[in-house]
Amino acid sequence: MSNQADTGVSFMATTTLADAQQILQQKFGLCEFRAGQSAVIAALLSGRPAAAVFPTGGGKSLCYQLPSQLLPGTTLVVSPLIALMKDQCDALAQRGIAAARLDSTQSAADFQVISEQVRSGQTKLLYVAPERLFNERFRVYLDSLRIDLFAIDEAHCISQWGHNFRPDYLKLSEVARSLGVRRVLALTATATPEVLDDIRNAFQIAATDVVQTPFFRPHLKLRSTVLTAHRRDELLLSRLQQRPSGPTLIYVSLQKTAEHVAEWLQAEGFSTKAYHAGLETAEREEIQHWFLGSKDGIVVATIAFGMGIDKPDIRYVYHYNPPKSLEAYAQEVGRAARDGKDALCEMLLVPSDRVVLENFSYGNTPSQEAIERLLTILAGQPDTFFISHYRTAAETDIRMLVVRTLLTYLELDDYLHATSPRYETYKFKPLVSSQRILQAFTGERRQFVSGILACSVKRRKWFELPLAIVEKRLRSDRQRILKAIDFLAQQSWIEVEVSDLVHGYRKGTRKIDPQATAAEFYQRLLQREKAEIRRLHDVLKMAAGRACMAATLSAHFGETLPRACGHCTACRGEGAGDVNLDEVPRVGRSATDAVLAAARAFPELLDTPRARARFLCGLGSPQFTAKRITRHPQFGACNEVPFGDVLQAMQRLTPTSGERRS
Repeated sequence: MSNQADTGVSFMATTTLADAQQILQQKFGLCEFRAGQSAVIAALLSGRPAAAVFPTGGGKSLCYQLPSQLLPGTTLVVSPLIALMKDQCDALAQRGIAAARLDSTQSAADFQVISEQVRSGQTKLLYVAPERLFNERFRVYLDSLRIDLFAIDEAHCISQWGHNFRPDYLKLSEVARSLGVRRVLALTATATPEVLDDIRNAFQIAATDVVQTPFFRPHLKLRSTVLTAHRRDELLLSRLQQRPSGPTLIYVSLQKTAEHVAEWLQAEGFSTKAYHAGLETAEREEIQHWFLGSKDGIVVATIAFGMGIDKPDIRYVYHYNPPKSLEAYAQEVGRAARDGKDALCEMLLVPSDRVVLENFSYGNTPSQEAIERLLTILAGQPDTFFISHYRTAAETDIRMLVVRTLLTYLELDDYLHATSPRYETYKFKPLVSSQRILQAFTGERRQFVSGILACSVKRRKWFELPLAIVEKRLRSDRQRILKAIDFLAQQSWIEVEVSDLVHGYRKGTRKIDPQATAAEFYQRLLQREKAEIRRLHDVLKMAAGRACMAATLSAHFGETLPRACGHCTACRGEGAGDVNLDEVPRVGRSATDAVLAAARAFPELLDTPRARARFLCGLGSPQFTAKRITRHPQFGACNEVPFGDVLQAMQRLTPTSGERRS
């Protein structure tokens, strides 16, 4: 791209690690680098892509924050975590380092102020969510910047076989290439060897520029106890009462569990708050701020809490419910003991909890018929087309993330190729008169801007801009029109809002056969489903305490400990016990009668055994939500029964007329 400069060797000729050391002391107030940091920074200053695989709390952020103060252009940081972006921007501001974030909580006016600060060089470090990079207007803005470093946090999300695959991440390598950025930094705390290979291949990172620091942290004392649901509350209370107080995290699986446990502990006299994604943004931020300043506060949280929360003195992490994978466990316990002092991390494992977590895994797998509906829609499109992921999810009854995953599979297999997304609806609110705007232009540019304004359609407060009509009337391409709109917004002459995001695709060399391809993709999703279950079982196996927990966890991430840790449950000879389910509830007559009655009321939604099993297990879908079947009194009636058992019971029911077994 023309806006990107060649800043590799020539830059390194005048900038060395000695300069980085000076910045470390002057701006970050630190005397020396942590393990691995200088090697990563040296690779980046030399103009090479690099990967930093450090454990949680290992200092990954400095690896891009410090170079951002040495590189002449902008450092663009991609992170899926709004809390991390905000906390890091606030922390940098306290050090006198200008950093900004662009996320869904900000207004159009915020965007204008921040974008101008970055464009002018006043702010050199910009955090964005991955989906923003596929925003048509934002990509136009990026073309006006010199981007010298592209940092990708949570880079393990790029691997479709990883524990937290995000389809948008798979496209970030193409974004880096299209922006002409040579320095790419991939950061993660939880990359298995297979996932790390995916990261290296995506960003063309040499093996010598992958910097890994030891995963094992001796200050974390890992424990587990297998017990009944009744004894879990009793044991947790005794732990909190008998151990020295200190900042504590208690992780749970469900929002309602977070609320229940927090209220119970408050009644017992503990300073406790619940935290989950269902809370308003302001309330979540208030809880985070409270916890960061507390010396004995307890947060009962779902996985929504903790990412990017840099509190060094967390002394206890309890898992009231088991995490869904060893990767998730590593991240959650890794938030403790960042000050180098001991912290205790205990899992209170009730074996029946595995049912809820296993059922979550089944909830993302649509029926083969639903996949076929999606592929039929795509096969009927012209060679180049745009579709709304949101509308497609609703139309096919496939969860949004799974729709995006299936589209990514189609791209990987050369059925489709993504083109630039765009917004179908642009509207603006004038902040000055049209005459004032046109006075700033002369000649052909004045005619062009006048034509754009003339095509707009007046509504109550806003003017709608039908881009297709503007393109036709002005005989201009879309990009020039958008650049003009962006310029008017930069001058604070108009306020712009966009909506109705659609994603562009062109068909590849392979032709979609809806039935055959659906069968193939359904099997692929079933494999992902099985992989999720295996990951959960890995957690349960470690929690049984029959082998050193620290060694088991380290081995999962490719590190072999020279000896057992000496202080986990297994090493102390306190094996947690049997994690197998002795007995689980069965699908009774009342449940089958209820689902058949619901099927008569919603025949188009409950027409397959799998759909009925999802209903009984309380697993929602776009159409379940839209038709409000999730409010049915029997929705989730079998949420403590393994999904496989419920599915088998539904398959034994006599099919209704025209019903398919799937």
